[in-house]
Amino acid sequence: MESDEKRSIEYKMDILVGYILLTGVLVSIVLIATGVVWHYVDTGHLGFDYSIAGMNLFQFVLNEIHQFTQFHLRPRLFVNLGIAALMLTPYIRVLASMLFFALAEQNYKYTTFTAIVLMVLTYGLFLR
Repeated sequence: MESDEKRSIEYKMDILVGYILLTGVLVSIVLIATGVVWHYVDTGHLGFDYSIAGMNLFQFVLNEIHQFTQFHLRPRLFVNLGIAALMLTPYIRVLASMLFFALAEQNYKYTTFTAIVLMVLTYGLFLR
C-alpha cells in the first residue's frame, strides 16, 4: 500500500512540474508572439534594435514592470516579458519542487539538494 501512495505522490509531482513548464512556455510564446506581430505591423520588419548587456534578470524584470506600470506599452515590452517568463519558468519549477519535497514528501535530503540548486539559480539569474 505504501508503494501505491508513493507512486501517487510522484505522479502529483510530475503533474505539478508539467503544468509549471507548460504554463511558462505558453505564456512566453503568447507574449513574444504578441510583441513580434505588433512590432511587424508598426514597422514592417521583425528586427528589434536594443541591448540588455550588463543587466541581470532581476534588473531586467524590474525595468519592464516599471515601464508597464507607467503604461509605456510597446511591442518590446511584450517580447521582454515573454523572455523573462521563459527564463523564470525553470526557477519556479525548482522552487515548486523544493516546496513539494519539504511539505508533501517531507524528504529533507531532496529538499536540501533542491535548495542548493535554487541558490545557484538565484545567484545566476538575480545576483550576478
